[in-house]
Amino acid sequence: MKPKSLFITGASSGIGAATARLAVSQGWRVGLFARSAGKLDALVDELGGKAVALPGDVTDLANLKAAMATFVDQTGGLDAAFANAGMGLSAAGTDAGDPVEWQQMIGVNILGVLWTVMAAMPHLKQRAGHLLLTGSAAGRRHIPGSVYGATKWFVHGYGGNLSEEMKSFGGRCTVIAPGMVDTPFFDEPKPDKLQPEDVAKAALFALEAEPRCAVNEIFLMPTQ
Repeated sequence: MKPKSLFITGASSGIGAATARLAVSQGWRVGLFARSAGKLDALVDELGGKAVALPGDVTDLANLKAAMATFVDQTGGLDAAFANAGMGLSAAGTDAGDPVEWQQMIGVNILGVLWTVMAAMPHLKQRAGHLLLTGSAAGRRHIPGSVYGATKWFVHGYGGNLSEEMKSFGGRCTVIAPGMVDTPFFDEPKPDKLQPEDVAKAALFALEAEPRCAVNEIFLMPTQ
């Protein structure tokens, strides 16, 4: 039986890299997509022949389609795609916000998800495949003036809509919604919060669920 294949955006560090490591340990082949070519190459060196470095920009639909096609050519098909890439803001709220930074974040957190899904969907239809989206606790509650949180509300709403759309070909969509995770997303370490490996385990739980079981959302919070 051929190993299943998983394409991951934002794969060079944090949740994306942790998911790649766990997936490979469970027999998956992984396509690693991110802007940091050097970090991707280092991860491929670590993971070996089951990983492929695919440098690119998640805000560029043509980039994603080309990377996805390259990965599919090497693996023979696509079983799952993880729209994980995301960014936050340097200033919270609306009054203190930077419109240029907002545009950049919307490009990654919203359009990047849309482009990943659009690039993956034709391939996923061939295998009744699975989409994973990185949501957030910030997309499940109201935070004063949070533009970042609003982008994650989009992910949660879109993920639910995708779950309905993908029923037509037996596919599934899961939103992975963590609270604070100790990743390079933050300037200071957060050792008492969730670890990337916690989120990776949730992602693989959804991917490995029996075909009869659609895991639509997994909501994780740190105990502290």
